[in-house]
Amino acid sequence: MSAPVPRPEYPRPDRARERWLNLNGAWEFDLDPGRSGISRGLADPSRKLAGEIIVPFCPESRLSGIGERDFMPGVWYRRPFRVPEEWAGMRVMLHFGAVDYLARVWVNGKEVGGHRGGYVPFAFDITDVLVRGENVLTVCVEDDTRSPLQPSGKQSDRYESYGCIYTRTTGIWQTVWLEPVPAAHVRRLAITPNLAGGTLRIDAHTTTAAHGGRVEIVATADGQRVGHAEAVVTGNVAQAEVHLSDVRAWSPADPFLYDLAVTLHMPDGTSDAVTSYAGLRSLGIDGPALVLNGKRQFQRLVLDQGFYPDGIYTAPTDDALRRDIEISLGLGFDGARLHMRVFEPRFLYWADRLGYLVWGEFPNWGLDHANPAALARVETEWLEALTRDYSHPSIVGWCPFNETPTSQDPDLLRLIYRATKLADPTRPCIDTSGYVHVETDVYDAHCYEQDPEKFASYFRPFAEGGDVWHNFPKHDAPWRGQPYFISEYGGIWWNPGQMDDTSWGYGNRPRTEAEFLDRYRRLTETLLFNPRMCGFCYTQLYDIEQEVNGLTTYDRRPKFDPALIHAINRQKAAIEG
Repeated sequence: MSAPVPRPEYPRPDRARERWLNLNGAWEFDLDPGRSGISRGLADPSRKLAGEIIVPFCPESRLSGIGERDFMPGVWYRRPFRVPEEWAGMRVMLHFGAVDYLARVWVNGKEVGGHRGGYVPFAFDITDVLVRGENVLTVCVEDDTRSPLQPSGKQSDRYESYGCIYTRTTGIWQTVWLEPVPAAHVRRLAITPNLAGGTLRIDAHTTTAAHGGRVEIVATADGQRVGHAEAVVTGNVAQAEVHLSDVRAWSPADPFLYDLAVTLHMPDGTSDAVTSYAGLRSLGIDGPALVLNGKRQFQRLVLDQGFYPDGIYTAPTDDALRRDIEISLGLGFDGARLHMRVFEPRFLYWADRLGYLVWGEFPNWGLDHANPAALARVETEWLEALTRDYSHPSIVGWCPFNETPTSQDPDLLRLIYRATKLADPTRPCIDTSGYVHVETDVYDAHCYEQDPEKFASYFRPFAEGGDVWHNFPKHDAPWRGQPYFISEYGGIWWNPGQMDDTSWGYGNRPRTEAEFLDRYRRLTETLLFNPRMCGFCYTQLYDIEQEVNGLTTYDRRPKFDPALIHAINRQKAAIEG
């Protein structure tokens, strides 16, 4: 009896096809510390690799079956697979959800392509190298976390984890799968909601072979057809506008989603069908406030870094992704900064379903921000993330950088901000969260002051009509009236029974649970009741390894009665009045 396939759910729910083959599970595996595997012939499909790993879990994780925590400059994967006979006549696409960091891929000893970037998907058409019967897939990955040109986020540059830096992720860490498609097929969908007009604009991007084809889109609500549109493919895209007969806004209170059936029809009678979904909502700015669906929305956010005790970057199950959002909602937050990494699509799917507001980020730590070559890395990898996630209604803003140093090149931030606005003019963008702003739609700062009185004193002048509080006022661009919030605060160190030198948090530990809750309340109310503050983001949702300032433990056990935190967070904010 074969072992169950880990992470068996379809990995890309915003563009799904009925037929696919999950390649997760046991693969051959080997380390390549000298990155000499190609010279040693490891790309030869007849070679056997020395070990075994469970994909999609990284070799640093327990769920991979390996748990190796040292640096792994190079790793190799191999597994056999068979293409279902009923796929005959179709093109076969090989998909990788994410591989950290530099990947090269062979099928039956023939190289089919490569990809640089540890957080976004890539795919290859492998049809022409397939054989009848058993095929062999081989993957080589190089990962240099210490490189100043590799964005690594919170992955440790030391052997051990320390402070707010955690265990690394190397190699494959999201689902690998096969999918049959016709030569002319839909490659991606970009969905832009227009709440005021009651329409959805859908750009269906296709393969070159689809030029001259026709895309048909049917929208349904609760099983009833509520919209239909058709458009001809011109070049590689068909642009259609779906007018909805039943207009219903997506919001945290009512995360309603329309179901979409998208079919590409070709003159020769072939077709390609995918399913998707869409939320109808609007975003905007009203003076000092962020606006959702025409109403001021104070954003009660929490920092979520997407780490798991047994899977590191990879959630052990799809339910674990959903559960993290439910825990946050139960604590009275209505969203999160998805901090310093690009989360997997299934998390965003659950955010869409549950009405959870999120800010998409990029793992810029590890980069030399003063090196002009960093621009090419960030621009390529960040825009791939924007392209992947554009259609999710839960994403209410972008933030490509976090805490960039005062020595960074301001043109790096300015160019990436402007590229972000060109790629997506519908959402606000923070150029860099905290520290040194250059050009931004929303102005923010980070403040981990633990004394509630001193914390309140920092923001009193702003509440009374003065300037914002800056992290580095000598280096910061002037505040020009943008919405302002404290996007990191708190981080209160609380780990009863674990008072040792290996744990880490901000400031002094409270002595009692009552003291913790009083500090949490006073810090949070300072931001809630400031009439010019548009939101807050508390650090953080759960502990991660040695960092113990979460509201739950690393294995998601609550440290406090969630109702107490919920009651503080859900008080009416001044800006909402």
